[in-house]
Amino acid sequence: MELITGSNVWQTKEMNKEQSPPSYNPYYPPPYPNSTQGNAGYPHYPNATQGNAGYPQYPNAIQGNAGYPQYPNATQGNAGHPPMGMMPLAGMMPPTAENVNMGNPDDAPPEYTLGFENENCFSDAAIRRGFIRKVYLTLMIQLLITVGIICAFLYWETLSDWVKDTYWFTYTMMGVTFALVIVLVCCVDIRRKVPLNFIFLGLFTIAEGCLLGSVVVYYSAEAVLWAVGATALVSLAMSLFSLQSKWDFTAASGCIWAMSWTLFSFALLCAILRSQYLYIFYASLGTLIFSVYLVIDTQLILGGKHKYSISPEEYIFAALNLYIDIVTIFLLLLQLIGFCR
Repeated sequence: MELITGSNVWQTKEMNKEQSPPSYNPYYPPPYPNSTQGNAGYPHYPNATQGNAGYPQYPNAIQGNAGYPQYPNATQGNAGHPPMGMMPLAGMMPPTAENVNMGNPDDAPPEYTLGFENENCFSDAAIRRGFIRKVYLTLMIQLLITVGIICAFLYWETLSDWVKDTYWFTYTMMGVTFALVIVLVCCVDIRRKVPLNFIFLGLFTIAEGCLLGSVVVYYSAEAVLWAVGATALVSLAMSLFSLQSKWDFTAASGCIWAMSWTLFSFALLCAILRSQYLYIFYASLGTLIFSVYLVIDTQLILGGKHKYSISPEEYIFAALNLYIDIVTIFLLLLQLIGFCR
């Protein structure tokens, strides 16, 4: 066991004391061996000249350029820069800065405000209003063309007699109308592309007008006028009801579709039994169902809070739906008036 004397304890305490820092030495760090004037704090490379001791010596380096690679024909002070048209040597490419924000947040443009939102011509409400105007304008042109064709068949006796004698004309118009409806309903490209959509819709309107003309020749002019007036009244009433009603009929389209097939089955029954009362009941029930169809199609066009709506691009399809509803109501009312008279 080592014996600790008093002198050793005193030396240990003195060593544990915090030593004061050394005084400032202007010549620190110590000079390196063979250092020259002004280069004492840098390692001295072989063959270093004055002012270049801290840089590696490139071959054929000149004074002031020892720390740079020597390019051909370099002069004093330009040895570290490549001549014009020459790429820098490896390791001499400057570092690239990434994610540098060169802008000033105070110079950013002001945020977009919605102060003119109600005047925006591309808002949904404006698009929907333009869609409704386009649909009803197309519908009015269709109805005017149809009324003109009906009047020609009704008041032109030569044409009326020819239609009565030519039975195939009605069935031909039925086939053409059905084919055009299939094209307009199933072919989206034709239905949305101008002018193909207007061409096919115009052909369908003419074919439907000829079909209605071949039907009205078997009724008196007075009955036809009554049917036209009643159809206009029902259509106007259903349209106003669609605008003001809080009921959403678009959600009940499946039920109306089932009732339509029921009506079709009832029409087959009427064709078999040939009862006048069944015909009257069939015409009344059909008028009611297609009036509801007119309400549904109108609400689909209006959109808004209704569950379903038609795209603004489908103005031809919307006008076609309304036109078929109105024409079907006209035929059913004409049949009902003819049986009642």
